[in-house]
Amino acid sequence: MSTNPSDANADCVGPQHDEAGKASSCEGCPNQQVCASGAPKQLDPAVVEVGERLSEVKNVILVLSGKGGVGKSTVSAQLAFALAELKHEVGLLDIDLCGPSIPRMLGLEGETVQESGSGWSPVYVDDNLGIMSIGFLLPDKNDAVIWRGPRKNGLIKQFLADVDWGMLDFLIIDTPPGTSDEHITIVQYLKECNVRGAVVVTTPQDVSLNDVRKELTFCKKTQVPILGVLENMSGFVCPHCSCQSDIFPRGASGGAEALAAEFGVPFLGRLPVDPSLSASCDIGKSYTQSEGVGKAAFRKFVDTLKASCNVTDPIQAD
Repeated sequence: MSTNPSDANADCVGPQHDEAGKASSCEGCPNQQVCASGAPKQLDPAVVEVGERLSEVKNVILVLSGKGGVGKSTVSAQLAFALAELKHEVGLLDIDLCGPSIPRMLGLEGETVQESGSGWSPVYVDDNLGIMSIGFLLPDKNDAVIWRGPRKNGLIKQFLADVDWGMLDFLIIDTPPGTSDEHITIVQYLKECNVRGAVVVTTPQDVSLNDVRKELTFCKKTQVPILGVLENMSGFVCPHCSCQSDIFPRGASGGAEALAAEFGVPFLGRLPVDPSLSASCDIGKSYTQSEGVGKAAFRKFVDTLKASCNVTDPIQAD
């Protein structure tokens, strides 16, 4: 992943380059003086610390979107459930600090974090599915998190460096919408980790796609691999007659599949609007164990994602 500052010039050579701060492309960059000093070439000790803590995590997957309300947390929670059901060792980290919905979606509201000599312990749904969220740290679930950037960054670093995740096949990171402090922080701290890439979630309408374009641009600028674009709320399938209606119609741009083609990244599929999916998240249960009309589409998404990570299911004993 790129170490370039988010506000760097488009042709930035990078702070680690011998010509950092001196190249012609550095002219006018707000970081020119700092880069020329050589200070950025010194690796942040926190990056090394996080890399060591997560050295046994095989695949780190970010769930991103430039738009709020598209279902990032829903996708993150149900992806974690589905991978754990396939006997993978899974962790789910919630860095949506102002809207921590993951504890509710995993059926863990009211649980608290325990601390040991090896650090914080995740809260476990099952032996192979551990969760960490600021929601476990709030005295009251209705408390508002009114924090500035440095305090948010500090907690994200603590979640990465102090949580005893152990050996994981997957660490899924649920992020807030946009390309702000939390996103920059998580990308910087994961530089020494096995980041497989990002799942970018959108809904079909143009107003969502326009914001998601910014997220894809963020990934390319920070060199976060893009595993693909997933279209959520992609039509409603009637559970009685199986007729599909486009509640959120695709605009002139052609929806998520066209957006993925525009950026040259994989298209991960479409998930329909399904009341069973919402109900599963409300009660903290796995959607793939429901009778939902869209669970086959969700399973296909999981299979596609695993294939892009070159991961096969563990061999299960008879």
